[in-house]
Order: sequence, then structure tokens, then C-alpha cells
Amino acid sequence: MATLAYLQVARICNQKCLFCSNPENGRVISWKEAAELVDSFAAEKAAGVIITGGEPTLFDRLPELVAYALKKGLPPRLITNGQRVCKPDYLKALVDAGLDHMHISVHSAKPEIQGELTGNKNSLPNILRALENAGKLGVRVDINTVINARNADHLSFTPRFLIERFPFLHHFVWNNLDPLMNAASLNPQLVPKLRSFEVELHRAMAWLTKAGKSFRVERVPLCFMSDFGHFSTETRKFIKDEGRDIYFLDEKGRRQQDKSSWSYGKAPRCKECTVEKICAGLYQMDVYYSSEELCPILTPAQTIIEKVRAEAS
Repeated sequence: MATLAYLQVARICNQKCLFCSNPENGRVISWKEAAELVDSFAAEKAAGVIITGGEPTLFDRLPELVAYALKKGLPPRLITNGQRVCKPDYLKALVDAGLDHMHISVHSAKPEIQGELTGNKNSLPNILRALENAGKLGVRVDINTVINARNADHLSFTPRFLIERFPFLHHFVWNNLDPLMNAASLNPQLVPKLRSFEVELHRAMAWLTKAGKSFRVERVPLCFMSDFGHFSTETRKFIKDEGRDIYFLDEKGRRQQDKSSWSYGKAPRCKECTVEKICAGLYQMDVYYSSEELCPILTPAQTIIEKVRAEAS
């Protein structure tokens, strides 16, 4: 089983996202603990380490940690809100340390909505500067988006807007909102109906496919993925037997996830679905998301399995 390590280095942030999954608790990892965890991930032959937070760029020794991970044979990635890497000198310091891949969170290419969701009116302008810097330095950037009620009607607009300006962007990730995750539980109005984003998600996936780009979708059941079920994060993990090794800077501590961690709720009607065995089901079914929206589909499961395996090879 291939395992990717995740390392939280700071649970402080320079934004106030309304659906933050790992909100501030004031903790910042010590260098000793960070180095020991990297050593442990390397000893377990992790495929790489994703450095996250909070906002990981607020960890003062981040360039040093990037270099240390590389030294230990772990390709490092960074998940960031893009607010600090918009400064050319800071991003160059990370690149000089060996960083060549980061994820930037963009929830809407409409500045007013991005500003509302992040509590920072300058969020999108700063991200655009960060992307310009990344392009000049040759850094690969993936775009992470949380699907919610405020962006459900323009999911396809954001990748079009960004790729038009930054053609080097290649990979997009959509995570359907997790209503249990801290800040989101305080803003239930942001929980989208599955039907509210189905068409826009399809338009986005179809457009990216035609443009030769790649993408992943998490916490969306396969009956809402139309012809793109092989891009479901959970389904791919079932088929490829992938795992995660995550270190949280809170009471959860270090946790390992295997494919059993990616199974959600199933409704009686799911038994009639041809892809039931490779579908994670509906996250928070009949708590925040309604099983009444689920609908069996007739796509042969083997078709999805073959597509995933063909891509992996």
C-alpha cells in the first residue's frame, strides 16, 4: 500500500475561512518534533510528505524543513492559502530549499466570494500574485477548492479563469464541504445540496478533460460524478489500496488511514447501484446531506476500475 504523509506544522493562520477544517489553536511544531516525524515517515518509506496547517508558511523554519525532507528522500509538497508565497523573496527561499510543488486554496475566482469565505478581501489578489511568482520560478501548483453553497453555482468558472491567466496550472482538487470540521459546524448555511453543484461540477470536469488537465473529487458519491467516477479520491484509494499517515497538531495526534477510513453512508437504494462496491457513499448521510438525493447508476464498475488502473500504469 502506497502511503503519503501529512505533517501539520502550525495551527495558526493569516485568514479566517468560514469552513476551516483545522482552525487555530495556537500550536506551532518544534523543530525537534518536526525532524523526528520526517525521520519516521522516511523510515516507513512514505511516498512523500505534504506540509500543511493551519497555514504552514507561518512556521519560521519551513525552508529548512523542506530541505530536510528532501535530504531524507521524501519529496515535499506544501498546502497553503497563498498569502505569504505572494512575496517573491519568500517563495524563492522555499524553491531554493527544494520546493517544486504546492497546493493553493482557491474557493472562488470571484474576489468578493473568495474574500467572504476566507475573511480576507485581498485573498484572491494575493493568490494571483503568488501564481505569477510560481510560474516564473517553475513551481508546480495544484488548486484546492472546497465545494460549498457560495461557490456551487460557478465551480467551472474558477478553473477557466485561472488557466486563462496561468496556463501552467494542471491539477485541480475539489473537496465537498465537511460539515463536522470545526468552523464549518458554525456555518451550516454553507453546506451545499448535492443537486446544487452537480451540473457545475460536471461542466468543470468536462472542460478540464477537454483542456488536457487532471483533477480529483472528494466526498462526492459516484452518482454525482456522471462519467468521471474514476477521478473520485475515495474510489481511487479503494482500487489502488492507498493510505495516509497524518500528524495533527491537536488531540488527534498521529493517525493512519487506509481504505476502510473512506467509507461513508449507504442508502437502501445504493444496493441497486452497479458501482456500490467502489463508491464511498454519502458523507454525513441524513445528518447534513440527504440520502434522498442518491440515485443508483448503471455504469459498469469494471469500466471505472480499468480507467483508474490504466492511468496508474
